[in-house]
Amino acid sequence: MNKQDVRQLATEVLAGIAPEADLATVGAGADLRQALDLDSMDFLNFVIGLAAGSNLPIPEADYPQLYTLQDIESYLSAKK
Repeated sequence: MNKQDVRQLATEVLAGIAPEADLATVGAGADLRQALDLDSMDFLNFVIGLAAGSNLPIPEADYPQLYTLQDIESYLSAKK
């Protein structure tokens, strides 16, 4: 997956969890949980959606590697 694919996936997953959240307003290095006011269940559902959309398992130990859009892009790009 390239960065554009990852951003598109993240946007689609986020729309199903927090439709009022807008990734376009968040910097690539900003913590998505804080910037978009995601609670722990929202973040968990977000990670589950990323895993399903990318067809990659994301173990719980890797969740801290997914706090920013930049982190997500790096993580998913490296896995595919």
